[in-house]
Amino acid sequence: MFGDVYAGRRVFVTGHTGFKGSWLTQWLRDLGAEVTGYALAPPTDPSLFEVAGIGREAATRARGGGRFTDLRADVRDQRPLGQALEMAAPEIVFHLAAQPLVRRSYAEPHLTYATNVMGTVNLLEEVRRLAVAGRGPRAVVNVTSDKCYENPETGRAHAEGDPLGGFDPYSSSKGCSELVTAAYRRSYFAQPGMPRLATARAGNVLGGGDWGHDRLVPDCAQALGGGEPVVVRSPDAIRPWQHVLESLSGYLWLGAKLCGWGADDKGHGGKYEGAWDFGPGALAAVSVREIVDLFVEAWGGGEWRPAPAAAPQPHEAGLLVLDAGKADNELGWRPAWNVQDAVAAAARWYREFYDGADADDLLARCRADIAAYCDAATERGAAWATAEAPS
Repeated sequence: MFGDVYAGRRVFVTGHTGFKGSWLTQWLRDLGAEVTGYALAPPTDPSLFEVAGIGREAATRARGGGRFTDLRADVRDQRPLGQALEMAAPEIVFHLAAQPLVRRSYAEPHLTYATNVMGTVNLLEEVRRLAVAGRGPRAVVNVTSDKCYENPETGRAHAEGDPLGGFDPYSSSKGCSELVTAAYRRSYFAQPGMPRLATARAGNVLGGGDWGHDRLVPDCAQALGGGEPVVVRSPDAIRPWQHVLESLSGYLWLGAKLCGWGADDKGHGGKYEGAWDFGPGALAAVSVREIVDLFVEAWGGGEWRPAPAAAPQPHEAGLLVLDAGKADNELGWRPAWNVQDAVAAAARWYREFYDGADADDLLARCRADIAAYCDAATERGAAWATAEAPS
Protein backbone atom coordinates (compact mmCIF):
# COMPACT_ATOMS: atom_id res chain seq x y z
CA MET A 1 0.00 0.00 0.00
CA PHE A 2 1.18 3.53 -0.87
CA GLY A 3 4.17 1.93 -2.55
CA ASP A 4 5.57 1.13 0.93
CA VAL A 5 6.87 4.70 1.08
CA TYR A 6 5.96 5.26 4.75
CA ALA A 7 8.15 2.44 6.08
CA GLY A 8 10.83 4.00 8.29
CA ARG A 9 9.61 7.57 7.65
CA ARG A 10 9.35 10.07 10.51
CA VAL A 11 5.77 11.35 10.71
CA PHE A 12 4.33 14.00 13.05
CA VAL A 13 0.57 13.83 13.72
CA THR A 14 -1.26 16.53 15.66
CA GLY A 15 -4.54 15.43 17.20
CA HIS A 16 -3.48 11.79 17.34
CA THR A 17 -5.70 10.99 20.34
CA GLY A 18 -8.90 11.97 18.51
CA PHE A 19 -11.07 9.69 16.42
CA LYS A 20 -9.47 10.37 13.04
CA GLY A 21 -6.04 10.79 14.55
CA SER A 22 -6.17 7.42 16.28
CA TRP A 23 -7.07 5.59 13.08
CA LEU A 24 -4.35 7.49 11.19
CA THR A 25 -1.74 6.78 13.86
CA GLN A 26 -2.46 3.05 13.83
CA TRP A 27 -2.44 2.84 10.04
CA LEU A 28 0.89 4.69 9.88
CA ARG A 29 2.39 2.38 12.52
CA ASP A 30 1.26 -0.68 10.59
CA LEU A 31 2.88 0.84 7.49
CA GLY A 32 6.15 0.96 9.43
CA ALA A 33 6.31 4.73 10.03
CA GLU A 34 7.96 6.24 13.11
CA VAL A 35 5.10 8.35 14.49
CA THR A 36 5.23 11.24 16.94
CA GLY A 37 1.78 12.23 18.15
CA TYR A 38 1.07 15.66 19.63
CA ALA A 39 -2.31 16.24 21.27
CA LEU A 40 -4.28 16.76 24.42
CA ALA A 41 -5.72 13.76 26.25
CA PRO A 42 -8.41 11.87 24.31
CA PRO A 43 -11.40 14.19 23.92
CA THR A 44 -14.02 11.60 24.91
CA ASP A 45 -14.45 8.80 27.41
CA PRO A 46 -14.48 6.15 26.06
CA SER A 47 -12.12 6.88 23.17
CA LEU A 48 -10.68 4.80 20.35
CA PHE A 49 -7.15 5.68 21.44
CA GLU A 50 -7.70 4.12 24.87
CA VAL A 51 -10.12 1.24 24.27
CA ALA A 52 -8.15 -0.17 21.32
CA GLY A 53 -4.80 0.52 22.96
CA ILE A 54 -3.49 2.59 20.04
CA GLY A 55 -0.67 3.93 22.21
CA ARG A 56 0.39 0.57 23.65
CA GLU A 57 3.61 -1.12 22.63
CA ALA A 58 1.53 -4.14 21.62
CA ALA A 59 0.06 -2.03 18.82
CA THR A 60 3.34 -2.34 16.92
CA ARG A 61 3.00 -6.09 16.49
CA ALA A 62 2.12 -6.20 12.81
CA ARG A 63 4.22 -5.76 9.72
CA GLY A 64 7.11 -4.56 11.86
CA GLY A 65 5.11 -1.63 13.17
CA GLY A 66 7.01 1.61 13.63
CA ARG A 67 8.09 3.38 16.79
CA PHE A 68 5.57 5.67 18.49
CA THR A 69 6.08 8.72 20.72
CA ASP A 70 3.00 10.03 22.55
CA LEU A 71 3.28 13.75 23.46
CA ARG A 72 0.52 15.58 25.32
CA ALA A 73 0.28 19.34 24.77
CA ASP A 74 -1.89 21.99 23.14
CA VAL A 75 -1.45 23.40 19.61
CA ARG A 76 -2.49 26.77 21.07
CA ASP A 77 0.87 26.82 22.88
CA GLN A 78 3.43 27.65 20.22
CA ARG A 79 6.68 27.10 22.11
CA PRO A 80 6.15 23.45 23.19
CA LEU A 81 4.79 22.70 19.72
CA GLY A 82 8.02 24.00 18.19
CA GLN A 83 10.11 22.03 20.65
CA ALA A 84 8.21 18.84 19.80
CA LEU A 85 8.70 19.39 16.07
CA GLU A 86 12.40 20.01 16.57
CA MET A 87 12.76 16.86 18.65
CA ALA A 88 10.81 14.67 16.22
CA ALA A 89 12.48 16.05 13.07
CA PRO A 90 9.58 14.79 10.93
CA GLU A 91 9.69 14.29 7.20
CA ILE A 92 5.97 15.01 6.96
CA VAL A 93 3.34 16.57 9.24
CA PHE A 94 -0.37 15.70 9.30
CA HIS A 95 -2.27 18.44 11.15
CA LEU A 96 -5.53 17.08 12.58
CA ALA A 97 -5.70 18.81 15.99
CA ALA A 98 -8.96 20.74 16.14
CA GLN A 99 -12.14 21.57 17.96
CA PRO A 100 -14.23 19.48 15.54
CA LEU A 101 -17.86 19.96 16.58
CA VAL A 102 -20.31 22.43 15.04
CA ARG A 103 -22.66 22.61 18.02
CA ARG A 104 -19.82 23.05 20.51
CA SER A 105 -18.49 25.93 18.41
CA TYR A 106 -21.68 27.88 19.11
CA ALA A 107 -21.08 27.50 22.84
CA GLU A 108 -17.29 28.02 22.72
CA PRO A 109 -16.39 30.18 19.73
CA HIS A 110 -13.16 31.55 21.23
CA LEU A 111 -11.83 28.04 21.90
CA THR A 112 -12.84 27.01 18.38
CA TYR A 113 -11.05 29.87 16.64
CA ALA A 114 -8.02 29.71 18.96
CA THR A 115 -7.57 26.00 18.23
CA ASN A 116 -8.57 25.77 14.58
CA VAL A 117 -7.09 29.03 13.33
CA MET A 118 -4.28 30.03 15.67
CA GLY A 119 -3.31 26.39 16.17
CA THR A 120 -2.70 26.25 12.42
CA VAL A 121 -0.74 29.51 12.54
CA ASN A 122 1.40 28.17 15.39
CA LEU A 123 2.16 24.97 13.51
CA LEU A 124 3.08 26.72 10.25
CA GLU A 125 5.21 29.29 12.09
CA GLU A 126 7.24 26.56 13.77
CA VAL A 127 7.55 24.59 10.54
CA ARG A 128 8.74 27.78 8.83
CA ARG A 129 11.29 28.44 11.57
CA LEU A 130 12.73 24.95 11.24
CA ALA A 131 12.68 25.09 7.45
CA VAL A 132 14.63 28.36 7.37
CA ALA A 133 17.23 26.65 9.55
CA GLY A 134 17.37 23.74 7.11
CA ARG A 135 15.58 21.30 9.45
CA GLY A 136 11.99 21.47 8.23
CA PRO A 137 9.76 18.64 6.99
CA ARG A 138 9.25 17.94 3.33
CA ALA A 139 5.50 18.55 3.51
CA VAL A 140 2.53 19.52 5.66
CA VAL A 141 -1.04 18.27 5.12
CA ASN A 142 -3.56 20.43 6.97
CA VAL A 143 -6.85 18.58 7.46
CA THR A 144 -9.79 21.00 7.39
CA SER A 145 -13.41 20.11 6.55
CA ASP A 146 -16.08 19.96 3.87
CA LYS A 147 -17.81 22.64 5.94
CA CYS A 148 -15.17 25.23 5.01
CA TYR A 149 -17.22 26.24 1.95
CA GLU A 150 -19.77 29.03 1.70
CA ASN A 151 -22.73 26.70 1.35
CA PRO A 152 -25.96 28.02 -0.21
CA GLU A 153 -27.39 24.46 -0.09
CA THR A 154 -28.29 24.34 -3.78
CA GLY A 155 -27.36 20.68 -4.15
CA ARG A 156 -24.36 21.40 -6.38
CA ALA A 157 -21.27 19.55 -5.23
CA HIS A 158 -18.51 21.83 -3.93
CA ALA A 159 -15.17 21.79 -5.73
CA GLU A 160 -11.82 23.11 -4.51
CA GLY A 161 -12.13 26.50 -6.23
CA ASP A 162 -15.48 27.39 -4.69
CA PRO A 163 -15.73 30.33 -2.25
CA LEU A 164 -14.85 29.62 1.37
CA GLY A 165 -17.10 30.73 4.18
CA GLY A 166 -19.10 28.92 6.83
CA PHE A 167 -22.27 29.87 8.70
CA ASP A 168 -21.20 28.79 12.19
CA PRO A 169 -17.96 29.33 14.15
CA TYR A 170 -16.67 25.81 13.43
CA SER A 171 -17.26 26.00 9.68
CA SER A 172 -15.82 29.49 9.35
CA SER A 173 -12.80 28.53 11.48
CA LYS A 174 -12.01 25.79 8.96
CA GLY A 175 -12.41 28.28 6.12
CA CYS A 176 -9.97 30.54 7.99
CA SER A 177 -7.53 27.64 8.40
CA GLU A 178 -7.66 27.13 4.63
CA LEU A 179 -6.90 30.82 4.03
CA VAL A 180 -4.04 30.79 6.54
CA THR A 181 -2.46 27.79 4.83
CA ALA A 182 -2.79 29.38 1.38
CA ALA A 183 -1.24 32.62 2.64
CA TYR A 184 1.72 30.82 4.21
CA ARG A 185 2.22 28.75 1.07
CA ARG A 186 2.36 31.85 -1.14
CA SER A 187 4.20 34.14 1.27
CA TYR A 188 6.78 31.84 2.86
CA PHE A 189 6.82 28.36 1.34
CA ALA A 190 7.07 29.20 -2.36
CA GLN A 191 10.87 29.37 -2.31
CA PRO A 192 12.86 26.29 -3.43
CA GLY A 193 13.65 23.88 -0.65
CA MET A 194 10.73 24.92 1.58
CA PRO A 195 8.09 22.40 2.71
CA ARG A 196 5.14 21.77 0.44
CA LEU A 197 1.71 22.62 1.83
CA ALA A 198 -1.69 21.16 1.05
CA THR A 199 -5.11 21.10 2.65
CA ALA A 200 -7.53 18.17 2.67
CA ARG A 201 -11.31 18.35 2.96
CA ALA A 202 -13.50 15.32 3.60
CA GLY A 203 -17.16 14.55 4.14
CA ASN A 204 -18.93 13.33 7.26
CA VAL A 205 -16.73 10.47 8.42
CA LEU A 206 -17.95 7.48 10.37
CA GLY A 207 -16.32 4.37 11.76
CA GLY A 208 -15.71 2.44 14.93
CA GLY A 209 -14.44 4.27 17.97
CA ASP A 210 -16.04 7.69 17.53
CA TRP A 211 -17.81 8.95 20.65
CA GLY A 212 -18.04 12.61 19.70
CA HIS A 213 -20.92 14.47 21.34
CA ASP A 214 -24.02 15.02 19.18
CA ARG A 215 -22.71 12.83 16.35
CA LEU A 216 -25.09 10.50 14.59
CA VAL A 217 -23.30 7.13 14.49
CA PRO A 218 -21.98 7.33 18.08
CA ASP A 219 -25.52 8.23 19.19
CA CYS A 220 -26.85 5.16 17.35
CA ALA A 221 -24.25 2.86 18.91
CA GLN A 222 -24.71 4.16 22.43
CA ALA A 223 -28.50 3.89 22.26
CA LEU A 224 -28.60 0.41 20.72
CA GLY A 225 -25.76 -0.77 22.96
CA GLY A 226 -27.88 0.22 25.94
CA GLY A 227 -31.07 -1.34 24.56
CA GLU A 228 -32.70 2.04 23.89
CA PRO A 229 -34.24 3.50 20.73
CA VAL A 230 -32.10 5.97 18.81
CA VAL A 231 -33.34 9.56 19.05
CA VAL A 232 -32.63 11.37 15.78
CA ARG A 233 -32.65 15.08 15.10
CA SER A 234 -32.83 16.44 11.52
CA PRO A 235 -33.63 13.06 9.91
CA ASP A 236 -33.98 14.65 6.46
CA ALA A 237 -30.60 16.43 6.44
CA ILE A 238 -28.32 15.19 3.64
CA ARG A 239 -24.57 14.71 4.09
CA PRO A 240 -21.73 13.08 2.11
CA TRP A 241 -21.09 10.07 4.37
CA GLN A 242 -17.87 8.07 4.18
CA HIS A 243 -15.86 5.70 6.32
CA VAL A 244 -12.94 7.32 8.12
CA LEU A 245 -10.50 5.15 6.14
CA GLU A 246 -11.63 6.80 2.89
CA SER A 247 -10.46 10.22 4.02
CA LEU A 248 -7.27 8.86 5.61
CA SER A 249 -6.25 7.06 2.44
CA GLY A 250 -6.54 10.39 0.66
CA TYR A 251 -4.41 12.18 3.25
CA LEU A 252 -1.73 9.49 3.16
CA TRP A 253 -1.55 9.38 -0.63
CA LEU A 254 -1.50 13.18 -0.86
CA GLY A 255 1.33 13.27 1.68
CA ALA A 256 3.35 10.72 -0.25
CA LYS A 257 2.86 12.63 -3.50
CA LEU A 258 3.79 15.98 -1.90
CA CYS A 259 7.02 14.48 -0.60
CA GLY A 260 7.89 13.02 -4.00
CA TRP A 261 8.15 9.54 -2.52
CA GLY A 262 6.25 7.73 -5.25
CA ALA A 263 7.95 5.85 -8.07
CA ASP A 264 6.99 8.59 -10.58
CA ASP A 265 7.00 11.63 -8.29
CA LYS A 266 10.64 12.66 -7.89
CA GLY A 267 10.92 16.37 -8.53
CA HIS A 268 7.16 16.75 -9.04
CA GLY A 269 5.82 17.05 -5.49
CA GLY A 270 5.13 20.77 -5.87
CA LYS A 271 2.27 20.16 -8.30
CA TYR A 272 0.28 18.54 -5.51
CA GLU A 273 0.19 21.65 -3.31
CA GLY A 274 -3.13 23.40 -2.66
CA ALA A 275 -6.58 22.19 -1.68
CA TRP A 276 -8.03 18.71 -2.21
CA ASP A 277 -11.52 17.28 -1.71
CA PHE A 278 -11.70 13.64 -0.63
CA GLY A 279 -15.44 13.16 -0.70
CA PRO A 280 -17.53 10.06 -1.31
CA GLY A 281 -19.38 9.39 -4.52
CA ALA A 282 -22.70 11.04 -5.25
CA LEU A 283 -24.62 7.95 -4.08
CA ALA A 284 -23.14 8.39 -0.58
CA ALA A 285 -24.85 11.75 -0.11
CA VAL A 286 -27.89 10.40 1.71
CA SER A 287 -30.19 11.48 4.49
CA VAL A 288 -29.70 11.02 8.19
CA ARG A 289 -32.72 8.68 8.34
CA GLU A 290 -31.15 6.40 5.70
CA ILE A 291 -27.93 6.15 7.71
CA VAL A 292 -29.87 5.28 10.87
CA ASP A 293 -31.89 2.62 9.02
CA LEU A 294 -28.68 1.08 7.68
CA PHE A 295 -27.05 1.11 11.10
CA VAL A 296 -30.03 -0.51 12.82
CA GLU A 297 -30.12 -3.20 10.13
CA ALA A 298 -26.38 -3.88 10.42
CA TRP A 299 -26.66 -3.96 14.23
CA GLY A 300 -29.23 -6.72 13.95
CA GLY A 301 -32.26 -4.97 15.37
CA GLY A 302 -33.50 -1.91 17.21
CA GLU A 303 -35.57 1.14 16.46
CA TRP A 304 -35.32 4.90 16.18
CA ARG A 305 -37.61 7.88 16.54
CA PRO A 306 -37.38 11.57 15.65
CA ALA A 307 -36.34 13.89 18.45
CA PRO A 308 -39.32 15.62 20.05
CA ALA A 309 -40.03 19.23 19.20
CA ALA A 310 -37.73 21.44 21.21
CA ALA A 311 -36.48 24.99 21.49
CA PRO A 312 -34.88 26.36 18.30
CA GLN A 313 -31.57 24.65 17.61
CA PRO A 314 -28.35 26.19 16.27
CA HIS A 315 -28.15 26.26 12.50
CA GLU A 316 -26.62 23.22 10.82
CA ALA A 317 -26.44 22.81 7.05
CA GLY A 318 -29.22 20.64 5.67
CA LEU A 319 -27.44 19.81 2.41
CA LEU A 320 -23.71 19.49 1.70
CA VAL A 321 -21.99 17.55 -1.10
CA LEU A 322 -18.34 17.37 -2.25
CA ASP A 323 -16.87 16.94 -5.73
CA ALA A 324 -13.74 14.74 -5.58
CA GLY A 325 -13.08 14.85 -9.32
CA LYS A 326 -9.71 16.57 -8.89
CA ALA A 327 -8.48 13.83 -6.53
CA ASP A 328 -9.64 11.15 -8.97
CA ASN A 329 -8.11 12.80 -12.04
CA GLU A 330 -4.79 13.95 -10.56
CA LEU A 331 -4.13 11.51 -7.70
CA GLY A 332 -5.97 8.44 -8.87
CA TRP A 333 -7.88 8.47 -5.57
CA ARG A 334 -11.46 7.24 -5.46
CA PRO A 335 -13.86 5.88 -2.85
CA ALA A 336 -13.54 2.14 -2.20
CA TRP A 337 -16.55 1.50 0.05
CA ASN A 338 -20.13 2.51 -0.60
CA VAL A 339 -22.24 3.90 2.21
CA GLN A 340 -23.66 0.46 3.05
CA ASP A 341 -20.14 -0.95 3.46
CA ALA A 342 -19.10 2.00 5.62
CA VAL A 343 -22.09 1.78 7.96
CA ALA A 344 -21.81 -2.01 8.23
CA ALA A 345 -18.13 -1.78 9.21
CA ALA A 346 -18.90 0.85 11.85
CA ALA A 347 -21.81 -1.14 13.29
CA ARG A 348 -19.69 -4.29 13.47
CA TRP A 349 -16.96 -2.41 15.38
CA TYR A 350 -19.38 -0.91 17.91
CA ARG A 351 -21.24 -4.19 18.34
CA GLU A 352 -17.99 -5.88 19.37
CA PHE A 353 -17.23 -3.07 21.81
CA TYR A 354 -20.65 -3.16 23.49
CA ASP A 355 -20.50 -6.97 23.59
CA GLY A 356 -17.41 -6.67 25.79
CA ALA A 357 -14.43 -6.97 23.41
CA ASP A 358 -11.08 -6.13 25.02
CA ALA A 359 -8.32 -3.88 23.65
CA ASP A 360 -6.62 -6.66 21.72
CA ASP A 361 -9.89 -7.63 20.05
CA LEU A 362 -10.72 -4.04 19.14
CA LEU A 363 -7.26 -3.38 17.76
CA ALA A 364 -7.63 -6.55 15.70
CA ARG A 365 -10.98 -5.25 14.45
CA CYS A 366 -9.32 -1.97 13.40
CA ARG A 367 -6.67 -3.89 11.50
CA ALA A 368 -9.26 -6.14 9.90
CA ASP A 369 -11.20 -3.08 8.73
CA ILE A 370 -8.02 -1.55 7.28
CA ALA A 371 -7.22 -4.81 5.47
CA ALA A 372 -10.74 -5.13 4.08
CA TYR A 373 -10.72 -1.52 2.97
CA CYS A 374 -7.34 -1.97 1.23
CA ASP A 375 -8.68 -5.03 -0.59
CA ALA A 376 -11.70 -3.05 -1.79
CA ALA A 377 -9.48 -0.16 -2.91
CA THR A 378 -7.29 -2.58 -4.87
CA GLU A 379 -10.36 -3.96 -6.63
CA ARG A 380 -11.45 -0.40 -7.47
CA GLY A 381 -8.02 0.36 -8.92
CA ALA A 382 -7.18 3.16 -6.48
CA ALA A 383 -3.68 4.39 -7.29
CA TRP A 384 -2.44 4.27 -3.69
CA ALA A 385 -3.53 0.64 -3.29
CA THR A 386 -1.75 -0.56 -6.43
CA ALA A 387 1.34 1.68 -6.28
CA GLU A 388 4.70 -0.03 -6.66
CA ALA A 389 7.59 0.71 -4.34
CA PRO A 390 10.13 3.12 -5.84
CA SER A 391 13.25 1.40 -7.13
